[in-house]
Order: sequence, then structure tokens, then C-alpha cells
Amino acid sequence: MYSDARTVEEYLAALPDDRREDISKVRDLILSNLPQGYVETMSWGMITYQVPLEVYPDTYNGKPLMYAALASQKNYMALYIMSIYMSAGSREQFEAAYKATGKRFDAGKSCVRFKKSGDLPLELIAESIAAFGVEDFVDRAKKTRSQKKGGASAGECRQA
Repeated sequence: MYSDARTVEEYLAALPDDRREDISKVRDLILSNLPQGYVETMSWGMITYQVPLEVYPDTYNGKPLMYAALASQKNYMALYIMSIYMSAGSREQFEAAYKATGKRFDAGKSCVRFKKSGDLPLELIAESIAAFGVEDFVDRAKKTRSQKKGGASAGECRQA
């Protein structure tokens, strides 16, 4: 579900109480582990954490480079952690660590889907969010972009 909310507060206020509680819990986890330099904003109809264009303007679409995002969809909520989808190895490592927690791994091409915040391995999510400072993430994005064109867009959450 795409949201026209212009602020994170508007986005959260529009959610049903149970969704607001779960999204807020995951948002708090992201904010407490997000390296300095990323900004929280509304983009792509969801809460995003991105590299400002002033820091990295050379993106493929002219929009800020997304590091992570959080969205309430029709039948689930979705967490996007773009760094884990930049290579097959990163995704496989994340998936193995996720499954080792005993939590059900429900992922699309560029996101992890969940029904409740408790469905997520929160410690692994925190580690994944904290993993890349802005400079490291931009360097990794540049390398990934030069190696391949295409892939999942920021707004896609398709079945893998």
C-alpha cells in the first residue's frame, strides 16, 4: 500500500493501532542502530533511511540512495535493508543467520516480510542496520552498480 504521507508522523498516524505499534518498534530499532549520516524521511510511499543527495548525488535515478526502509503493506509489513541485497553472498549470509534464529524467513526480492515485530530476529536486524556507515555503503553501491545493471528497485518486494 502506497502512502501519500509527507512526514513519518503522518504515516504512523494513518496506521491501525496494531500496525503503528509494530512499525514504531522496528523504527525505533532502526533509529537506535542507524549509523550517522543517513536521514529518515518519507519516500517511495514508505519510511526510508537514505544517503542525502548532497553526500552522493550520482544515483541512477536522481533520488537519494536508499539504505533501509519500512512499510506497512496490505497483508504484511516489510523491512528493506538494501545492503544485504547488493550481492548474492550478502543475501545468503543474512538468510542463513536469519534462519539460525529459528524465526520464519519470509522474504521477497528486496525485503523481509513480517506480520508482527516479534516475527523478526531483532538482534540480527539491528546488526544489519548498523553494518555500514554512509561512506562504506556508497562505495559498495558504486561497485554493485558498475558490476550489474538492473535488479530490484527500492519499492519492490517480490517473491524470490
